[in-house]
Amino acid sequence: MSYVKETIDMLKRTSPAQNEFYQAVEEVLESIEPLLEEHPKYRQQAIIERLVEPERQIMFRVPWQDDSGQVHVNKGYRIEFNSALGPYKGGLRFHPSVNAGIIKFLGFEQIFKNALTGLPIGGGKGGSNFDPKGKSDAEIMRFCQSFMTELQRHIGPHTDVPAGDIGVGTREIGYMFGQYKRLKNRYEGVLTGKSLRWGGSHARKQATGYGAVYFAQCLLSDLGEKLSDKRCLVSGSGNVAIYAMEKLYELGAKPITCSDSSGMIYHESGIDLDLVKQIKEENHDRLKTYLDTHDDAEYIAREDYPENGHSVWRYQADIAFPCATQNELTEQDAHALAENGCLAVVEGANMPSTPAAADFFIEQKIGYGPGKAANAGGVATSQLEMAQNASMQQWSFDEVDRKLQDIMKTIYSDCKRTAEQFGEPDNLVLGANIAGFKKVADAMIEQGVV
Repeated sequence: MSYVKETIDMLKRTSPAQNEFYQAVEEVLESIEPLLEEHPKYRQQAIIERLVEPERQIMFRVPWQDDSGQVHVNKGYRIEFNSALGPYKGGLRFHPSVNAGIIKFLGFEQIFKNALTGLPIGGGKGGSNFDPKGKSDAEIMRFCQSFMTELQRHIGPHTDVPAGDIGVGTREIGYMFGQYKRLKNRYEGVLTGKSLRWGGSHARKQATGYGAVYFAQCLLSDLGEKLSDKRCLVSGSGNVAIYAMEKLYELGAKPITCSDSSGMIYHESGIDLDLVKQIKEENHDRLKTYLDTHDDAEYIAREDYPENGHSVWRYQADIAFPCATQNELTEQDAHALAENGCLAVVEGANMPSTPAAADFFIEQKIGYGPGKAANAGGVATSQLEMAQNASMQQWSFDEVDRKLQDIMKTIYSDCKRTAEQFGEPDNLVLGANIAGFKKVADAMIEQGVV
């Protein structure tokens, strides 16, 4: 039995019914096998066995009261996965799909993503199965206060610094920060993604989307291409998708799709980004209302998507940016992208391509930027926010954006160089996983058996 299979079988026994977590672990372990063969010390020191078990798993109930006085109870999670490189760092996700397996998959990916930034941050993740959609501001405030009442016991600026994720934006961060400050009587950088009025960083909101586009620039350059004039397929309509589209427009490319949980928009002349921002950031509405302004656009409801696929990937384009959620891009979608002339796929979301789709991109030599590398701009800028908080400063937007560009170029270079060292120059999945793993594993060895 292979080392990878032994590890997955062990996880299935000790952490049952966590399929996304198994998928994330298997993807990393399969790609680092060449490193394990070359350096047996990683097996001798049981690095893999230690890496796949979180240092700490925190689960708690979150009771809260709605506007009618009804009491509800949700589950809360914080997985402090690995602190070899620094304090735990990773977002909080509020979404009904959240469970222990989802949080563990996200936390495991975060270890390597954070390592690739070159910044001193470990990996963690958290959240709740609470759904902010349809809730009043007062209900969201009461939930966030209850959530933080428990979470505050486990976090701190030098211990664990959560950020936002799906369902957690500046509003939610504000409510949680206020409760933390009230309970601890300390004004400190314990959360990132804060408002610019009280400790937030310029460009944090834009960072993941911008970073993915900067990564795409590097990838296209190696393919002998430029981003300008490229047609781009984008999924999602949250922060990552919106600011990926914004940067694409700034650099001369044209996004022609976006989506939400109900359906997708295709607009041949280019997505009206100001309208999408209004629909999603101001009105908190469904994308279907886009047609009220643009009757030349096409809307496809989720129930009308092709079997085993997503309609957003079925249009002719040069680059695909999956920016919504995990496993949204299937093998059938990957074949459709190839048939329609797609040059590159750059992931703004976490693990949005299924394993079969990712394998297809690599086999077909379609440029493929895996999420743990391509979407690391968000956590990198979160760490820049931590640095600003520690020094009681606030840098300009341009300064943060320049640092973000440099970090994304470094991440791409590290992934590319590592892939070349192991004889697969086009396999950035291998490059990202080995480069990230090596940084964490070497630090773990130097710190002893802990």
